[in-house]
Order: sequence, then C-alpha cells, then structure tokens
Amino acid sequence: MRICVTGAAGFLGSHLCDRLLREGHEVIALDNLLTGNPRNLAHLDGEKRFRFVRHDVTRFIFIDGPVDAVLHFASPASPIDYLELPIQTLKVGSLGTHNALGLAMAKKSRFLLASTSEVYGDPLVHPQPESYWGNVNPIGPRGVYDEAKRFAEAMTMAYHRAHGVDTRIVRIFNTYGERMRPRDGRVVPALICQALAGEPMTVFGDGSQTRSFCYVSDLIEGIYRLLLSSETMPVNIGNPAELSVLEFANAIRRLTGTRSEIVFRPLPVDDPRVRQPDITKARQLLNWEPKVSLEDGLNRTIGYFRERMSVGPEPAANP
Repeated sequence: MRICVTGAAGFLGSHLCDRLLREGHEVIALDNLLTGNPRNLAHLDGEKRFRFVRHDVTRFIFIDGPVDAVLHFASPASPIDYLELPIQTLKVGSLGTHNALGLAMAKKSRFLLASTSEVYGDPLVHPQPESYWGNVNPIGPRGVYDEAKRFAEAMTMAYHRAHGVDTRIVRIFNTYGERMRPRDGRVVPALICQALAGEPMTVFGDGSQTRSFCYVSDLIEGIYRLLLSSETMPVNIGNPAELSVLEFANAIRRLTGTRSEIVFRPLPVDDPRVRQPDITKARQLLNWEPKVSLEDGLNRTIGYFRERMSVGPEPAANP
C-alpha cells in the first residue's frame, strides 16, 4: 500500500513508519516539526519507499498519485506540549483531522485516527471500555487535548456515516519506549531521566493515582492489526496491567540503580485518578494483547535514555 502518516516525526509516528516499511508499504510522512523531531526519521534517509514532507496539516493536504491509507497521528501529545500549545492542539484536532479526512475521501482510502484514552477524562467507570462516554472537563487546562481528540472522533464518524469513508479509531493508552523526548512532561521519560541524572524523582500527588503502561512495539502491533481489520468503531489499545505512579517510580528506581529520592509535588488540575484499558474488544476482534513485560520494556527504554543523555541534551523542537 501507499500510506500517508501525519505526525510522522513524533514518538509513535516514527515507530509506525518503521513498521509500515517493514511490511513492504510505501510511506509518505508529513510533519511540521512543531513537537516532532527529524532525528526520529534520520535512519530512513535513502529509503526509496519513504518520503518526508514538512507540512502543517491544519492547511490543505495535497499528495500526488494514489493513497491507500491515511493515518492521522499529528498532535501535541504530552502535557507540557498541549499546555504550552493549546490553540495549535485544538487546531490539529479539528482542522487537521478535517484535512486528513478530506485527503482520505478524495483518494478513496482508508483512514485511521490516533485518538487517546484522554477521551475518558477522569473516569467514573473502571477499567474503561469503549462504550464509556467519559468524564471530561471541557474548560479545564487539559480540555484542549481531551476535547480536540473527542471532536476528532466525532468528525471521523461523521465522514464515515455521511461520506462512506472507511475509518478506524484507535484509543491509545499510556505508551512508552525509545524516541520519547527526555523532558516532555510524561511520566516515563521524566522519571527515567531524573533517575539517570541522580536528580530527585518527581511524583505528583501522593502517587496513588494509577496508570497502565504499554511498550511501543506492542502498541504499534495493535494499531497495524486495527488498520487491516474491518472494525470502524473505536478500539482501546493499551496494557491492562495497572500500577500506581509511586509503584512505577520505585520500579524505575530499582532498574536504574539510582540513589535518587522520590519527592512529591501537588497534583495537576484534572489529572486522572485512574487509567486502565478494557481490551476485551482488541482481544476478540484483533487477537491482540501486549507481550512485552514492564521490566523488559523499561530496561530497553532506560538503555535508550542512558545513551541519549551520554551524547548531550536533546535539541529543542522547532518553533
């Protein structure tokens, strides 16, 4: 297939490009590099089936020739990013999704939206099945990301129902692995980098809030299976193994061998108290479930950050 990936220079987008190329597809990668990093794609230089185009998807998207699938992964995704870039986050979720869907409709191609577990907000149902409508504060600071993704889902289903676009929606739960930015505000890179630097490890609140962490290769496998499936309604992809943030911090502390102490800071506004996917649907429809253990995934990720920190600081994202 000839596949367009938006947000291709990001953490997940770049891993997705790798997987598509390994499967024999041709990839057209779009990214405006607002939060993406060209280094994530540098290893693909010279790959004949890969083409990178620097483009802001909130503007009209033109691609010459056929396109068999459009995978829309463009969006700031970490708390630091979407709190610093609230308007851009809302625009890529609305205008960007509209343009990506327009491309899929024009090319008569399949469309896959990268949505998020954040559509469930601070959930009152636990674990979260796809049938749960969520508990989101639309005017809180996190609402710019939550509502952008909820709108993107609504737009995707509208194109499916009104125009017959062949759509897929993946709701991505907490994912970690190589190519995350060291200081992007998410739990895994923040704690690992603090531990490796011998700095105090920051836990927000009392650390009792829970998360479920999925290693990136497992997530990409689930997304690829969803792309090839016939399921048009949302599907959760994530690891249902639930840990408190404090338990997770202690696991990183043990695996890095650091002497860093754990310090506690006030909980951010609207920070979810629990997060755990119900992956019954993914198991039944896609025959998918995560395979990589937390210890194995963390060891790989720690190795990546140890190497990155040894070669100097991460360059800032392009404005």
